[in-house]
Amino acid sequence: MESRTLIEDAFERRDGLTERELLELAPHIESGLTALDRGELRAARPEGGSWTVDAFVQKLILLSFLVSSNDLAAAAPGRPKSYDKVPLKFEGWSEPDFDKARLRVVPGAVVRRGAHVGPGAVLMPSFVNVGAHIGAGTMIDTWATVGSCAQIGERCHISGGAGIGGVLEPVGDRPVVIEDEVFVGARSEIAEGVRVRRGAVIGMGVFLGSSTPIVDRATGAVTYGEVPENAVVVPGARTDLRDPGISVYAAVIVKYADQRTRGRVALNDLVRD
Repeated sequence: MESRTLIEDAFERRDGLTERELLELAPHIESGLTALDRGELRAARPEGGSWTVDAFVQKLILLSFLVSSNDLAAAAPGRPKSYDKVPLKFEGWSEPDFDKARLRVVPGAVVRRGAHVGPGAVLMPSFVNVGAHIGAGTMIDTWATVGSCAQIGERCHISGGAGIGGVLEPVGDRPVVIEDEVFVGARSEIAEGVRVRRGAVIGMGVFLGSSTPIVDRATGAVTYGEVPENAVVVPGARTDLRDPGISVYAAVIVKYADQRTRGRVALNDLVRD
């Protein structure tokens, strides 16, 4: 609680902090990043059917850039030399650390410290940014990116080249939330605080932002910012009401997932374990 109060106060005065104040703040920032890394602290949490943003996490990460200096990380097989303020999550890990965490990390996977990765997760060559939270048993596939503070549930599959947007500013904005057992197809992009509810299937090449119309083909209903539970969504278009001569992009709910759909998108447990 003391660290939270200090960080909240420092963030309000961030443009005028002295060198001494930054030095005194550093251990509190370090403690907060460690809590994020372990999954004890999250940028957003499920509460009573909705998600509550903890803006403190965004403030913590932003302040960490003030108290940290760029450090040179030596190159290693499969990893180029880097010069950054945020160290890599697995820097210094040994084989027992990976065994205890029950992670598979393929060469080329880059995870910044302060991102939590749950047990049984599989990371193909991909990028996971600080503040992200990845649930147990989830696969982040090749060239997928998970942005700052994004929340990914358990047993999800984020397919190759998919982009899950991040958020640090404006402070207090909701991060992207991908709930449990969601499939996100290759080259899809989900950003601007969109919530994808449990069990949904996002087809290849779907783009979802806060202003993207999500059209239910069966009912014609149009919603924004949230994909319903078990919805199967594909890219589509609809007529622009102001100019019927053109069409604009829309995401289309074509059905709700059944066993056949689940079978086509499910990850074999052998891949995870």
